[in-house]
Amino acid sequence: MKLLMVSLGCDKNLVDSEKMLGILTARGFEITDDELEAEVAVINTCCFIDDAKKESIDRIFELSLLKEKGSLKVLVAAGCMAQRYREEILAEIPEIDAIVGTTGIGSIAKAIEAALSGNRAEMMEDVSHDPSLVPSERVVTTGGHFAYLKIAEGCDKYCSYCAIPYFRGHYRSFPMEDLIEEAKLLAGRGVKELILVAQETTLYGTDLYGEKRLHVLLQEIAKIEGLHWIRLLYAYPEEIYPGLIEVMAREEKICRYLDLPIQHASDAVLARMNRRTSKADLISLVETLRREIPGIVLRTSLITGFPGETEEEHRELLDFIGQMEFDHLGVFLYSREEGTRAADMKPQIRKNIKKRRFGELMLAQQRISLKKNMEKKGRVMEVFVEGRIPEDDVYIGRSRGDAPQVDGFVFFHSNRELMTGSFVQVLITEASEYDLHGTLL
Repeated sequence: MKLLMVSLGCDKNLVDSEKMLGILTARGFEITDDELEAEVAVINTCCFIDDAKKESIDRIFELSLLKEKGSLKVLVAAGCMAQRYREEILAEIPEIDAIVGTTGIGSIAKAIEAALSGNRAEMMEDVSHDPSLVPSERVVTTGGHFAYLKIAEGCDKYCSYCAIPYFRGHYRSFPMEDLIEEAKLLAGRGVKELILVAQETTLYGTDLYGEKRLHVLLQEIAKIEGLHWIRLLYAYPEEIYPGLIEVMAREEKICRYLDLPIQHASDAVLARMNRRTSKADLISLVETLRREIPGIVLRTSLITGFPGETEEEHRELLDFIGQMEFDHLGVFLYSREEGTRAADMKPQIRKNIKKRRFGELMLAQQRISLKKNMEKKGRVMEVFVEGRIPEDDVYIGRSRGDAPQVDGFVFFHSNRELMTGSFVQVLITEASEYDLHGTLL
């Protein structure tokens, strides 16, 4: 049967989608991107913020119309929104034939088979289900040359604005031997860049081994033949430890790149967010990372318009951005999530104020990004080739300092044909706020 997979939200969700595709293709399903010819459609939903929930609901209703216009027989809602709003979905969207929760993806085939037999299926494991039971079969959908490796599930932080622990469960590390085996399989299929992800990568191993072992996992993955770059995302600043810094500084394959979601810089706001750090801690950490890992590229994310955020606290955050000069920075408008402590905090900030503050933060970062990119002019950089734009006669790639989907690109000209997934040396000749331009050496 023809299968359409729609994966929404984050890269952790994408890994789940790829594992569901692996299960289903092993059972004879044929993947299609054509909605009109799909007989089974699976939407792996997201509900991290309001916009994500709206996108998930819109896609469900769009695909439900294919039961009348196309070949669609079974529509499945999976993932975060399915887990969090199971009862509402079942009651209000009769077009949904099966619902699969965040830890039920191993049962996706059973859910579809039941639906095809005329039974509305529910595969809702407890959110603290052992992640080692989730199958490792995967169909990589990122082009085959880079892939995400999810090393843990769930979260124990309970930040006051975040509902993830309620529908992803407590923190559970995947066994190291399973991850190493999966990394070897991916490398054997041609993956050159492996990107480690989790709700929080830095706590890896604490539940299984009684101590942090992310540095050990990185060392073992670095031994795998065929992998060229290893990248680390979602490293909570308060959990960065000396052993991790030492391995990142020493191992050539590990990109000198770190994603540190700090969310804010005002101690008062950080306390209301239930974050376990302070502005002084963040400054000290950034100084340590830049001293111990020369040339490290730092990315962070912020929340603006958190309940009670004053103009003074917003200005403090702006000053902090100017002081720290992060290489990459993203900003989210605070989203009021039901069931979280922040949802009941007062005062809630008006949307127009959030948008203004967002604009001011992004403008400040654009100036920093342009300055940093201009400093790269005249440098030679290793670039991972991701494709070619024929109409512009230009290749597109990424440097070690750029993660896919969230950071910038390197655009460059070449007099010879290049293969996607190859690594080349590029002389940087021009720069903009987010992207670099150059010539192949």
